[in-house]
Amino acid sequence: MIIDSHAHLVAPDGLYAYRANLIANGGYHFGKPKIADEALAACAQANVAALDEVGTDVQLLSPRPYQQGHSMTPASLVEPWIAAWNDTIARTVELHPTRFAGVAGVPILPGEPVERGFRELERAVNDLGFVGVIVNPDPYEGTGQAPTLNEPYWYPLYEKLIELDVPMQIHSAGCYSGRESYSEHFITEESIAILSLLRSDVFERYPDLQIVVSHGGGSVPYQIGRWQAERLLPLLGGGPESERFETSLKRFWFDSVLHSPPSLELLLRVVGPERVLFGTERPGSGSAMNPDTGHHFDDIKPVIDKIGFLSDADRKAIYEDNARALFPRLVARLDKS
Repeated sequence: MIIDSHAHLVAPDGLYAYRANLIANGGYHFGKPKIADEALAACAQANVAALDEVGTDVQLLSPRPYQQGHSMTPASLVEPWIAAWNDTIARTVELHPTRFAGVAGVPILPGEPVERGFRELERAVNDLGFVGVIVNPDPYEGTGQAPTLNEPYWYPLYEKLIELDVPMQIHSAGCYSGRESYSEHFITEESIAILSLLRSDVFERYPDLQIVVSHGGGSVPYQIGRWQAERLLPLLGGGPESERFETSLKRFWFDSVLHSPPSLELLLRVVGPERVLFGTERPGSGSAMNPDTGHHFDDIKPVIDKIGFLSDADRKAIYEDNARALFPRLVARLDKS
């Protein structure tokens, strides 16, 4: 079985019209998106066709991150908007329950306690049957100073995720600073997330916390020599007795959403195939055709199949076993179906 752990909903125009209406009326009237069953079914079928084209069996769907709008004003718009995403994902999963599972968006708001998003988080997991959670570590979307993931602000979320038995996918959202595009901001925030958590005692406080970092871990696996060296420098609080950085890095899970074969090979060498989940973000920004291979950039399975140092067991772990280990609620869904 091939499980794609990182993908985003292909949504009808009616969902985006709902956001435009929310903004236009300033949040005085929330209502619900007007998405016809036929329009949703057409989008879902197009996504199934994209899976069939590359041989993917099951795909985990989350909101499109740059569309989550965490920093929208007034802040009261964010909760109904994220709920609309989750509802539309749930309807899509219901259309194809053996092909999709949901990963929930959470309305985390700038300057607001993280607990404000828990009602929607619990609804998505307990009522809608979602198997994971996608978390934007910068709800300010590049315009302010968000607390890093090692800070106590986030501790209630970690406790809630452990209680619900769902993993957290780190994936930044929009960026309105003017200094970065949203794609650049993803990589920045994923790197900050890893490094801030590894400088903290979060994993000691919450040993059952499960975190998967999108896009192969930001820049960290590819700059690992710098962090290895700093971990051993007494000047920076390290030393020979410190845990090696590459050991600490394996506290995380990583997805394979890397569109360059050498980059994917490096990730697998650094963290090991036992910590990498198959993910494609297909269809999305990687759906362009690679002129060098004749495959779409997000057709990642042929890349993994050609990596010579991987065994058959390694590939099975990447394609299926690691997702089963990370998403216990997904296992329950698969067993039921």
